[in-house]
Amino acid sequence: MSFKKLHPLLKESLEHVGFETSNAFQKKVLPKLKGGADAYVIAPKGSGKTTALIIAAIHKLKAEAFEDSPRAIIVVKDKQEALALKGEFERFTKNTDLRLYALYDEYDIEKQKTEIYPGQDIVIATPARLSKLYFLNGIHLGEIQLFAIEDADYLGRNNAYNHILRLSESLNKCQFVIVADELNSKIKNYQNSFMSNAYLVQDK
Repeated sequence: MSFKKLHPLLKESLEHVGFETSNAFQKKVLPKLKGGADAYVIAPKGSGKTTALIIAAIHKLKAEAFEDSPRAIIVVKDKQEALALKGEFERFTKNTDLRLYALYDEYDIEKQKTEIYPGQDIVIATPARLSKLYFLNGIHLGEIQLFAIEDADYLGRNNAYNHILRLSESLNKCQFVIVADELNSKIKNYQNSFMSNAYLVQDK
């Protein structure tokens, strides 16, 4: 798809980092994500699926901060992945006022509650810490518009699958996206719950 239909600030960011047009897989997946569909985004590393998720998230939030509650949650495997994805998001949000926060286990949870409280738009979180903070009333998920699992091949370890399932049951209606290299059995099991109407967008 053409980047012409994206939010103007997002288009500026894409131009600034040298993205002139989407690649073949992004042309397939971006219209689904941009249209608000639940989707499994399955493609090998290097296909541009993470960049597609970032573009869709920023466009969905209209490239601007709004009130106090997070509007997008991106779940990742661990601290390293949280910080890396936050860095990727920052490449595309420098000319916006969107607020990004990396939430992970190896940090004082009381400090995290304090840092999230003033307002965050996109929270990139590990499953266990997000679940713990939510059930301690440390993060409000009532305004979530996008709930995504990035690089979801790790699911099945450290109770991550169940953390995400419980969190999904606590959310109001929103867009669910799972991004992975392969469609493994754990990911497919979510079809019995919040991914029941999801499209499968696969790089073949």
